[in-house]
Amino acid sequence: MGLDIGTTGCKASLFDEGGTLLSAAYMEYPLEQPKPGAFELNPERVWESVRRVIADVLLAVPGVIVHALSISSLGETVVPVDHDGNVLSNAILYTDSRGIEQAAIIEQKIGKERTMELTGVPLHPMFSLPKVMWIKQYQPEIYQKVWKFMPFGDFIAFLLTGISVTDYTLASRTMAFNVSKKEWDSDMFDAAGIEADKFPDLIQSGQIIGPIRNEIRQSLGFRSETLVVAGGHDQACAALGAGILHNNHAVDGIGTVECITPAYSSPILNTKMLQYQFNCAPHVIEGLYLTYAFNFTGGSLIRWYRDKFGQIAEAEARKLGINVYDYLNSTSATSPTDLLVIPHFAGSGTPYMNPEAKGTIYGLSFDTDSTHLYRALMEGVTYEMRYNLECLAEAGIPIESLRAVGGGAKSDLWLQIKADIMNCPVERLNVSEAGTMGNIILAGKASGVYQTYEEAVNILVKPLRIFYPSESNTSLYQDRYEKYKVLSRAISTL
Repeated sequence: MGLDIGTTGCKASLFDEGGTLLSAAYMEYPLEQPKPGAFELNPERVWESVRRVIADVLLAVPGVIVHALSISSLGETVVPVDHDGNVLSNAILYTDSRGIEQAAIIEQKIGKERTMELTGVPLHPMFSLPKVMWIKQYQPEIYQKVWKFMPFGDFIAFLLTGISVTDYTLASRTMAFNVSKKEWDSDMFDAAGIEADKFPDLIQSGQIIGPIRNEIRQSLGFRSETLVVAGGHDQACAALGAGILHNNHAVDGIGTVECITPAYSSPILNTKMLQYQFNCAPHVIEGLYLTYAFNFTGGSLIRWYRDKFGQIAEAEARKLGINVYDYLNSTSATSPTDLLVIPHFAGSGTPYMNPEAKGTIYGLSFDTDSTHLYRALMEGVTYEMRYNLECLAEAGIPIESLRAVGGGAKSDLWLQIKADIMNCPVERLNVSEAGTMGNIILAGKASGVYQTYEEAVNILVKPLRIFYPSESNTSLYQDRYEKYKVLSRAISTL
């Protein structure tokens, strides 16, 4: 079984040994916003949702024996838990504005360069350590009662097993983890004024945490002893689930956010990584490392178009009995557009990390119609990700091929645009949920179903189609991409 704990919902998926999906369940939960700029998750509500999706999945397959489960989750956000295992407060999300002044204290004491060298992440208030500092300063009555601050996936594993550990990939999202030594970093904790023992013990992804406690196992409907296996950060699990096991290969996750995640064999912590605000994180596979290059708009930009301008398309799709995105793809402009879309509709991701950045559509004329705009949105996101690829190469992480997963990977149009703009092959996989597949591989190897990760990937992860660059389109896009970079630089100063 794979569990995925997201920011807005959780999912449980049950697979057999050959990779066939037997059942799945999903449940949303709300964010809580106690005041402007504050965003929180209620851990007890998340736990109740997890219990329900597990029970629903098991009820759908009567008599099933679950050998093992593994958990992927959002990063940065930690749950404050006391010695009796009680949740002390809501968890502060990475999007929350709290922690800015605390990050400034760390910058003064440690500095941006040293923080990157130690932790593999650029100094930023989104990470756990500044949030915990804020709790200590402004909620001391909570801080004093805390036994452990647990990343969300590890919090769920703790409730299942009674054991508190965190894997390296989630630890790396705290800004308190030494990425080279793979241990908690005393310099970071000292600068923050936080006791290191308030964070869980560390464990390698794929190791067995322990069996589900009997009372929990019976209440959820597990019929035999089930092992809980250390999972990881959702993007790291997605890399494994897409079969990213070697240097120069990357997964392109085209979801609400688009994230390209390449793998490499030793930590890369140079000045270019800091300049472009890339992280260096452990892979869930021991001995490999990952970087997350991302843009805050991916599928969310296409959904914005559907919601704001797609009413006619939705009506036509209903008449034809097809998905609205399939209709939009089939009626889109068939050749590269002259429009340039800067896709910073929710601020910018790497390499800028500017929350104040705004989106731009340049090149509109009376000849522009909806089919051009729809295609241009896909082009704009892809230009942005190509720039990320160039920055990765400068930092010493060249990428030779991409494996596409997520909702956007279902679009032939978008994957061909990607191949043409990035001038590299793009593979579509049989994996619809790469993070869940990563969980299945971790659980399967730990329980002895698969002997190696390579064996599991060969069995479970299959390319369905490869999109190759079109020479004529690649030439056109090269010219437009150079203009895109000029426009992006120009508006960044406004």
